[in-house]
Amino acid sequence: MNFRTDLAIERREYREKETLDGVLSKQKNIDGVKLTTIEIINEKGEKLLSKPKGKYVTLETKSIAQGSDLFSAALGVLSDELKKLLPEKGTVLVAGLGNDDITPDALGPKVMSLLLATRHISSELAENLGLGSLRSVAGITPGVLGKTGIETVEIISGIVKKIKPCCVIAVDALASRNVGRLGTTVQMCDTGVSPGSGVGNRRKGINKETLGVPVIAIGVPTVVDAVTMAFDVFEKAGITLEEKVLMEKLREHKSMMVTPKEVDNLIDRAAHLIAMAINTALQPSLSVQDIMSIVG
Repeated sequence: MNFRTDLAIERREYREKETLDGVLSKQKNIDGVKLTTIEIINEKGEKLLSKPKGKYVTLETKSIAQGSDLFSAALGVLSDELKKLLPEKGTVLVAGLGNDDITPDALGPKVMSLLLATRHISSELAENLGLGSLRSVAGITPGVLGKTGIETVEIISGIVKKIKPCCVIAVDALASRNVGRLGTTVQMCDTGVSPGSGVGNRRKGINKETLGVPVIAIGVPTVVDAVTMAFDVFEKAGITLEEKVLMEKLREHKSMMVTPKEVDNLIDRAAHLIAMAINTALQPSLSVQDIMSIVG
C-alpha cells in the first residue's frame, strides 16, 4: 500500500525487514528521547522511501499535549540537532506554514508568535539591552494559497531575494501513518517541505532548488489519513483482507483526516517546544528563561 505519511521513519519501518540500498539509519536514546537519523544518499534510496535525498532526524518522546515539562530533554535534544543542520553564520529566515483558522494546521503560525526576531535590532541596541551578541533572525507567516491567492513558495522566494538569508527554517504540521505518533514525534530534515502534502493538497516545494538557499523543515504530525489509519489498525490486529477489497470499502472515506481530541493543547505545546528549540539554537548566548521573558 502507498500509505500517506510525511515521516521518513514510517517509510523505513514499513520496509524494516529489507536491506535498503541507499538508505542509512541509526538510533540512540538521550535522556528518554528516542533519536532516529535516516539519511538517503542516492536515487535508489529516494525511490525506496519515496523521499528526496537528504537527512531526516526524528525525535520521539512522551505526549507533547500531556507532558508536564515542556522544557525537558526533548527541547535540549531538538535544539542540539537543529544546530547541526544550521549554517554557522548569516541571517536565518523562519517561515511558519499553515492555516491558523484550522487548528491541526496552525502549528507554523503559532510558532511564529513565539519566534525571537532580531534582524531589526542593531548590535549596539542589543548590547545596551543586555542581550549581548544576537544572530540575525527574520520571520514570516505566508498564509495559504486559498487566502492569499499566492503560492507560499512565491512569497518566501521574494523575501529570500530581498534579505538574502543563509538558510530558511520552514515549520509545518505533518501527517502520520500511526496514530501513536500524533503529538509524540518531531521530524527535522534538510530537504525542505511540500506544503499541503500531508492532507493530499501538495503545493510547489519549498526547498533549495526553488529558493536557492538550504531549507530546514521542522514539523509535528497532527493528523492521520482515515484510510491509512484503517489499514494500520487492521494490520496490527492481524486482519488479512485483500487490499483491493479493503480499498473499495474505504473509498468513501478517502478524503477524511483524523486528529486527536486534545489538538488545541497539542498545537500550543508543540509550538512552544519548536519555537524555543529554534530560538535557543539561533541564540545560544540566551537562556530559555531569557527568551521567554522577551517573547512572552
